[in-house]
Amino acid sequence: MLAGDTLQLRYARQIVMVNHKDYTEVVLRNPWDTTKVLHRYVLVPRNARLPKELPHGTLLRTPLERVLAYSSVHACLMDELGVRYALAGVCDLQYIKTPFIQEGVKAGRITDCGGSVDPDIERVIDLKPDAILLSPFEGSGGYGRIEKLGIPLVECADYMEVSPLARAEWVRFYGLLFGREELAERMFDQTESNYASLRAKALATDNRPTVTCDLLTGSTWYVPGGRSTTGMLMADAGARYVFAEDDHAGSLPLSFETVFERSAEADIWIFRYNSDKQDMTYEELGRERSGYKGLKAWKVRRAYGCNTLQVMYFEEVPFHPDYLLEDFIKIFHTPGGAAADSLRYYKPVVEAR
Repeated sequence: MLAGDTLQLRYARQIVMVNHKDYTEVVLRNPWDTTKVLHRYVLVPRNARLPKELPHGTLLRTPLERVLAYSSVHACLMDELGVRYALAGVCDLQYIKTPFIQEGVKAGRITDCGGSVDPDIERVIDLKPDAILLSPFEGSGGYGRIEKLGIPLVECADYMEVSPLARAEWVRFYGLLFGREELAERMFDQTESNYASLRAKALATDNRPTVTCDLLTGSTWYVPGGRSTTGMLMADAGARYVFAEDDHAGSLPLSFETVFERSAEADIWIFRYNSDKQDMTYEELGRERSGYKGLKAWKVRRAYGCNTLQVMYFEEVPFHPDYLLEDFIKIFHTPGGAAADSLRYYKPVVEAR
């Protein structure tokens, strides 16, 4: 990396940004082997001449004006940064519930480019995007035909960061891409301040309820690893997560018996689900898996569900972990249980509809 003024990041560990006179150099570390570089970008203002000497890397003329976003997470962040006009296309439209995107596709302002695994190449070519925002995965083998089009690929590895605030701080990178540096700085400063205040209040209490997470999927119960962002959020909310001692940053695929053994006496049970029905009921949980009835949290009615089809959980939480932290604190520390209208994402499981 060339000499320059390094932008000091307070939490993020997988990204380095260095300002130079005529460009900004951005280096993404490989999150699966941090001794290696995942990608190097060179950002040059759109209205400026290209410098004669530039470091090796993918050239991006900023601010980006036409973008294909694979994920609704980054599409919604663009809206929050005030650049929804730059969203030219999306993938996996069937999983996107955001009104401005659905309306934009219907009106022809945003192009549905098909599935992210195998996007419609002809539509992508016709779109003529400045860049494609996509998420890298370990062992993915690359991005297929999309890599051969010569369109810059921006690898959004923010989800592999080491803490909730570390991921949220990537908004500063996206601010650079879209010419919204000052707004991005203000957004992150507010998120950081809210998070710190909430965490301090939670950890000042003596109450430390035990908490278990999520639901069985087929024959596997996926739970957050102890070092995952969700695991850290529960700790910062003043709870004792039943898998807190685990050292994985991702999710753990476990058997029902393994999770039940750890979770049987947990005080609180939180889980996410996707349903066109408004509220999950204890009756439905019992029908899905009779073993759930053996959980203390089921018996004492301290279960909370987050219906991701009805709320903007996946779209908001990555860059606003303070929103989720506030929900957790209310769930874990409200005497008698948190009321539905006090929560942003989770709702108390109801007896019946």
